[in-house]
Formats: sequence, structure tokens, C-alpha cells
Amino acid sequence: MSFNFKNIHIGSLINQRINEFKIEKERICKFLKCSDAELEEILSEKYIGTETLMKFSTLLEYDFFRIYSQYLILFAPPSHTKKDSSIKSDLPHFRKSIYTKEIIEFVTDLIHSGKKSKQQIIEEYNIPKTTLHKWMSKYPKIS
Repeated sequence: MSFNFKNIHIGSLINQRINEFKIEKERICKFLKCSDAELEEILSEKYIGTETLMKFSTLLEYDFFRIYSQYLILFAPPSHTKKDSSIKSDLPHFRKSIYTKEIIEFVTDLIHSGKKSKQQIIEEYNIPKTTLHKWMSKYPKIS
């Protein structure tokens, strides 16, 4: 399955997880301290607050924040702070070049389906040419 990281509707993804695990709405409402109507409203939203998302991630045992991290890996421009070492920050530093199985699957599916060429992937997502070639040989198209 190829996921469209450019069109994230977090409410429907949470609802999908709820349905997969057949969790009763009463349990969710009790956990979130909300009414059934409020829960339905949350699940219809494209965006929800981080505190609520954290609660859903905990309850449903799924890191919904990672979906947004994958988006950043694919679509965020490269950081320029590496070049300017005078900028110091106490914020945690994360390596952008960590590719998950889902990212690799998404990218190789784009190439195998003909939606994008290897060159387009390299240019649009800033994935190194050698990395992309390794993925293509390691993950051939499954018919």
C-alpha cells in the first residue's frame, strides 16, 4: 500500500486504527474525557491538537506523529543550520536522513508505477542517487 504523505487527514487515520482494533467508542470517550459527539467531531477533523494526538497515540499504540515526521523527511527542504555552526540550540537534534520502511516503499512504488522517474525522486525529495539505486535493487517490483 502506498500512502499519500501530501494529503494527511489525521482524523480518518485515527478512525481507521480504531476500526482495525475494534475499540469501543465508550472506552475512547472515557480515556479522552469527551462525549460521543465530541469524539465524532475529532475523527472528522483533518488536523487535531498535539495533546489529543498524544492521547490517541497512547491509547491506540501507534505513533501518529511519525506520519508527520515522514512528511518532513520527504518534503522539507534541507536544513541550512549545519552550515552555520554559530547557531546553537538546546532543542533535540534529529538526523533527517533516516528513511523508514514506509518511506522506501512509498518512493519505490512511485518509480515502479511510473508516476515519477528516478531523477524526479532525486530532485523532489533530495534522496541521494546511490541511496535510491540501492533501494531499487533491494526492493524490486513485486507483481
